[in-house]
Amino acid sequence: MNENEIFIRIRYGETDQMGVVHHGNYALYLEMGRTEWLRTFGISYSQMEREGVMLPVISMALNYKKSAYYDDVVKVKTQLKKTPSVKIEFEYEITNEAGEILVQANTVLAFINMKTRRPMKCPDYILDKL
Repeated sequence: MNENEIFIRIRYGETDQMGVVHHGNYALYLEMGRTEWLRTFGISYSQMEREGVMLPVISMALNYKKSAYYDDVVKVKTQLKKTPSVKIEFEYEITNEAGEILVQANTVLAFINMKTRRPMKCPDYILDKL
């Protein structure tokens, strides 16, 4: 299905004393990947929130293969797994400049009505753009 790629240079503050990226930072890289994936369709989180839709993460799985280091440039490939319904699911692959897989990941997010705080169907304007 649809995919997008972004590149991120690893900053010093994202690493430990050995210069290795702290595992918790990968959740931020995934968020950056899906935010930019949505943006390629003219959709932004801020627009969705203005229209009363939240999109919280309800599941996240990461499989670490190799380390990333300070000043590396990594590629985050984000791919929609299937057509959204009440949930939207993404798969990710993070690679280094040599093309080696560092992390494989999956996230599931739920469409939530901000007023009722209840699950809702994916808005039609999003489905139409996909």
